[in-house]
Amino acid sequence: MPREAKLEVEGLEKSYGSNKVLDNISFSVHGNEVFGLLGPNGAGKTTMIRIILEVLRQDAGKVRLLGSGNGRDDVRERIGYLPEEGSLYRDATVGEAIRYFASLKGCELDDNRLDKWLKRFGLSGHEGKQISELSKGMQRKVLFIIAVAHDPEILILDEPFSGLDPVNRRLVKDVIMDLKKRGMTIIMSTHQMDEVERMCDRILMIHKGERVLYGGLDTIKKGYGQSLFIDYKGRLPKMAGVDRKDDYGNHAELVLKKGADTQEMMRKLAASRTAEIMRFEVKTRSLSEIFIDVVEGDIPEDIKMSMRGADV
Repeated sequence: MPREAKLEVEGLEKSYGSNKVLDNISFSVHGNEVFGLLGPNGAGKTTMIRIILEVLRQDAGKVRLLGSGNGRDDVRERIGYLPEEGSLYRDATVGEAIRYFASLKGCELDDNRLDKWLKRFGLSGHEGKQISELSKGMQRKVLFIIAVAHDPEILILDEPFSGLDPVNRRLVKDVIMDLKKRGMTIIMSTHQMDEVERMCDRILMIHKGERVLYGGLDTIKKGYGQSLFIDYKGRLPKMAGVDRKDDYGNHAELVLKKGADTQEMMRKLAASRTAEIMRFEVKTRSLSEIFIDVVEGDIPEDIKMSMRGADV
């Protein structure tokens, strides 16, 4: 039985003069999933988010958000949004900013709920501080609280990990997954491919305004074949069956050609005199490598065929 669609986009188009930013984009977002919206810079992701939020108007196509095709206030109040580069009034205190934006969504935030969110983001004791006193990372966390404090049904995150150190990236990831467990639907636009692989149920990737990948992450990755992941010291030997190598000096992903003899490759690595192999593993390609292939125009035919029949 198909899951309820919280967002349905059909045939979306947007141009600025002769520049077509979105070209016939269709997709749906299911209830209670983390949906990844991906693409290189300039692909049209932010434009699409702004159309969904009715900040911009599309040239053609339909958007149905929470079952509504118009801009009713009760629908807007059920949406949370974290912009990529949001800013706050610098003289306002943390508590004032969060309470004000919650009130715009019809939510009167009591002390207990505010304290709970501040504690969750490591900001206890900062309620009375002015925004100007906070670091960039702390301001980013305040913006995240503003996006979720009114308990939205759909949360749209544009680069949620921007400006955060590894500790706070993990914190934000944990909050997102907790919100999913509570039943929230999350749409996440990000360049952090490792986070997408760990968090997202399905993805949409757009490139030059067109839909190029769409569907379940596992299904997409299987269509792109395999990679050999290696942790090592020294120098890797040359091996047949490798299409491309992404080498970081002590870790590498070897993108394998179709039909490559992985057992022979692992035997050669184990017997290597130039490299000490700490770990090697054959598994589906990383999303980072798939992203590069898509941008370079290399999409397998079976993936293209499955895209034509994908649901909206």
